[in-house]
Amino acid sequence: MQGHQHRMIQQELLLTTERGMWAVKWSLLGLLITALVQAVVVFFSGSVALLADTLHNFADAATAIPLWIAFAVARLKPTKRFTYGFGRIEDLAGVMIIVTIVLSAVVVAYTAVDRLLNPQTVDFLGVVIAASIIGFLGNEAVAVLRTRVGHEIGSAALIADGHHAHVDGLTSLAVVFGAVGVWLGYPLADPIVGLLIAAVIVRIAWISGKEVFTRLIDGIDPEMIDAIRDAVGKAEGVVEVTEVRVRWVGHQLHSEINMAVASELSVEQAHEIATEARHQVLHCVPYLFKATIHVDPTSVSGEHHHQIGEHEHGGLAAHRH
Repeated sequence: MQGHQHRMIQQELLLTTERGMWAVKWSLLGLLITALVQAVVVFFSGSVALLADTLHNFADAATAIPLWIAFAVARLKPTKRFTYGFGRIEDLAGVMIIVTIVLSAVVVAYTAVDRLLNPQTVDFLGVVIAASIIGFLGNEAVAVLRTRVGHEIGSAALIADGHHAHVDGLTSLAVVFGAVGVWLGYPLADPIVGLLIAAVIVRIAWISGKEVFTRLIDGIDPEMIDAIRDAVGKAEGVVEVTEVRVRWVGHQLHSEINMAVASELSVEQAHEIATEARHQVLHCVPYLFKATIHVDPTSVSGEHHHQIGEHEHGGLAAHRH
């Protein structure tokens, strides 16, 4: 029964990559359509605020490409060189997303400053407002899709892209205020809104970057450690959980756990307890794909008992491990 349950868990985890690719494909299509519609309006209207939003939407659509590639490569089986598989490519895609967001902010800010110094008229204000509303609706739909699937499969890069699209929708609405300002007789309102959008983009990059780079250097939510300890402790026979290490490999968690059992138990009995502990933790902790468990007797529990004291061998200087 347990083997059957674990096969079901593993099959579900294998499907998460395809689920992520599905979300990326449809969000890419949605943002491209949105940005193309806005680009046509920019060409005829000359609105720098709408131009800023359009460039940002194109950049947001472009971020789906490295994410798509990452999900595709992550499906490859582990090799002797890459024994953990290729899930980390998803984190590299997250870095590319952050870089793309920052570059879009630079382009938007430069264009807005140029229009402040060299003002131009904005035409077809009603169409500009309509295009900004289309931008909001398109981004909001993509944001809901990316964020929902990102949480569903545990992908930080996809969640970050979802938050990015959500705020993009709000910045699209900001274009409305620029157009209204121009209509009221304040032509500089348009490039000023463009600068505000650039500032929002920078903030998005900062927030999303923290999550992506935290995972890249093996950062983990401390609550995840507590959840694993609690799950392992549910297995009958576990006396103590001494060490827990967890890392993200793409959108899957890998853990290494040291636990202690009674010293008088046989190797076979200790193995049975470890098997049940692994069973508990795989069921109780979301996104956990692999759990490697090391069993110690209570008399020598903890990693400090595994250290090898100073010694010499093979003609090497005195050393320890």
